[in-house]
Amino acid sequence: MDEVLLRSLTPGVLAVLVRRGADFAAAEDAVQDALVEAVRVWPSEAPRDPKGWLVTVAWRRFLDATRADASRRRREDRLDEEPAPGPAPTVDDTLQLYFLCAHPSLTPSSAVALTLRAVGGLTTRQIARAYLVPEATMAQRISRAKRTVSGVRFDRPGDVSTVLRVLYLVFNEGYSGDVDLAAEAIRLTRQLAAAIDHPEVAGLLALMLLHHARRASRTAPDGSLVPLAEQDRGRWDTGMIAEGVGILQAALARDRLGEFQAQAAVAALHADAPTAEETDWVQIVEWYDELAGLTDSPVVRLNRAVAVGEADGPRAGLAELAALSDALPRHTAVAAYLHERDGDLPTAARLYAEAAHKAPTLAERDHLTRQAARLNADLR
Repeated sequence: MDEVLLRSLTPGVLAVLVRRGADFAAAEDAVQDALVEAVRVWPSEAPRDPKGWLVTVAWRRFLDATRADASRRRREDRLDEEPAPGPAPTVDDTLQLYFLCAHPSLTPSSAVALTLRAVGGLTTRQIARAYLVPEATMAQRISRAKRTVSGVRFDRPGDVSTVLRVLYLVFNEGYSGDVDLAAEAIRLTRQLAAAIDHPEVAGLLALMLLHHARRASRTAPDGSLVPLAEQDRGRWDTGMIAEGVGILQAALARDRLGEFQAQAAVAALHADAPTAEETDWVQIVEWYDELAGLTDSPVVRLNRAVAVGEADGPRAGLAELAALSDALPRHTAVAAYLHERDGDLPTAARLYAEAAHKAPTLAERDHLTRQAARLNADLR
């Protein structure tokens, strides 16, 4: 049984049922039934049109379930007659699922889970393992999300920016469990880029590829974090970098700049530098200026302060940092780094220790603790 084929067909089949009038939750149940039947039947009797076979079986299961529910009798009367078996329509309805799964009524975590289930074709167990939560917890989350979007009509254009943010959330989860969420996000974004011609979709895909290209060098063999400046650039995936840069250049040429294109431009400048010392920090500051104008995000301004510290010296970076709230995530860690660059090692050591207590992940906490210990050892 070709599991990859089934995963690739699932969103399209689900979209067909939803477009025909099935509510999302019932359609998803019917598609799952059809997938189970495919696992049973296909090894001995493979269909010539796999998608058409799944659509036909899923639609029949949906009709059977609807007819069996007396409370839905009126709705059943309005259903169209079952379409005759035949080749599945070539129209790609998957794009509608992206917008449905990124519905504004859903929380970000629910939108991500629903996207992985409906568009990514992952099982509830796989998603639960990726997020390190019990399967029952994830099942409840997905079930609530399906109920929320059931009955939503596709009568208005979707919000592309919301879809992209959901995909970016998936990517930022990185790798855990038996599902590589970063790779899954890239796969989904490629799928979206093939379905919709939008420079920000291309910008997000480029950003993901440029970040993912550095993945192998981000951690040491013991699992500890390796800062960008210390990474072995020989381990970066040059093919993925070239693809990301090419996609970004084509998007920027359309002169419709968005935040993901600007972020990708920063990532491309890091990827283009042969060594950390040769990084074009002046141009990175300029891109952060563009990004701040697009988003007015304090996190962007925090990253800009680091870039200013590299381009114009640590005291210039500290001056930029002073204008930002110290409640920002990683503010203390940035302050520690800039003070160390400025030669104020006692202050840097103290701030590294403070930042370690605020770190959002164990890996970051350990890294910052080591930085504090290193400086304290130098001060003895």
